[in-house]
Amino acid sequence: MNNTKETLVTAFALFSLFFGAGNLIIPPFIGLNSGEWWWLVAIGFCISAIVIPILGIFAHAKLQGTIFDFGKKVSPTFALVYSLLIYAIAIIFPAPRTASVTHEIAIAPFFDIPSIYTSIVYFALVLVFALNRSKILNILGKFLTPAILFILLAIIGVTVFTSDFTFDATNITNPFTSSILEGYQTFDAIGAVVVGGVLIISINLKNKDISYTDRRSLVRKAGLFAGLGLLLIYSGLILTSALLHSNFEADITRTDLLNAISHTTLGNAGNKFLSILVALACFTTAIGIVTGTADFIKDRFNNSNKAYTITAVSGCVLGVLMGQFNVDYIIAVAVPALMFIYPITIILIVLNVLPDTYTTPKVFKAVVFVTILFSVPDFLTSIGVANVAEFTTAYLPLSAYSLGWVLPAAIALAIGNLSRKKTTTV
Repeated sequence: MNNTKETLVTAFALFSLFFGAGNLIIPPFIGLNSGEWWWLVAIGFCISAIVIPILGIFAHAKLQGTIFDFGKKVSPTFALVYSLLIYAIAIIFPAPRTASVTHEIAIAPFFDIPSIYTSIVYFALVLVFALNRSKILNILGKFLTPAILFILLAIIGVTVFTSDFTFDATNITNPFTSSILEGYQTFDAIGAVVVGGVLIISINLKNKDISYTDRRSLVRKAGLFAGLGLLLIYSGLILTSALLHSNFEADITRTDLLNAISHTTLGNAGNKFLSILVALACFTTAIGIVTGTADFIKDRFNNSNKAYTITAVSGCVLGVLMGQFNVDYIIAVAVPALMFIYPITIILIVLNVLPDTYTTPKVFKAVVFVTILFSVPDFLTSIGVANVAEFTTAYLPLSAYSLGWVLPAAIALAIGNLSRKKTTTV
């Protein structure tokens, strides 16, 4: 096995599995009004959209199992419920969103056809790939991702090399923390626990004799390369939008903004290039979600290929139905679910990356319980329960930024380990 070539192909495949609809439309949107603080917005966004997801890949490299393994230290029941919630959210929101974005950017500007036709063809092709999953790494890593990178770098490069680097003043309140929350909308932390399992299984299918150590090294290196690629693209898109701010209306939609940026930088050919990019980026993410969900159900039904096929077909049918809603609507209705499940996902990723010495089952359970407890107020606030927001903002640090769970989780981790050491000493 050519280690360098295998690492690059796997990194490209991982990048394309991560890089979907939200990764395309959110960075330019948050960069639009970032002004001179574009770099601070980029840092905040990259924490939740790159650092946490890549840590999730590192956790997969360590566990080398499925999403179920992320929560099994709490209890098998918790792990099962968490897994089902994650897959339900992934199938209901980000997978259909990829079809909606594809239609709004890649199809609607050129063809006057209903979105239902786009969704049917789109998810039919997703199903073909999902049912031939042993070829996913080669196809994604060798062909689709280089095309995505080429088009994006062209858009970013034209802006950077032709701009005088003057910025307007920002009108974003709390640019750092607000961009962290915007990173939730990429679904990449959720994507990490979903597509990380796809990556492990695909590597096993392709290299049946690879050892645990080699597989762990391959996944970790691929994760680092993919993270660097995402950092370059996210930062570039945020900077591009900040530099071109004066060219666009303040109330422009996410998809219209991306179209406008491509037209401004690449001219009339820009929208055609962008159409290809959107179709590729969204398509690869949808494949990862559907395949990951089908893998999990297959594993729960004693490795049944029938269960895999039924789940893949069901996921694609649901994608067609949900894909009829526009992008902004899907993003809006996803917020409450993300405010609840994202903190749990982040803490599970962090706990599984840490050495087992610091994450005994008791510590693991305590930290997860505290995270769930303190993420409830953010969830209630996101659905409009004003009284909760007023109370938590007054008494809970960081809750004003919808990050009220962070400090309690950190305290629970510290106390759990201090009490463990004290007990061991005694």
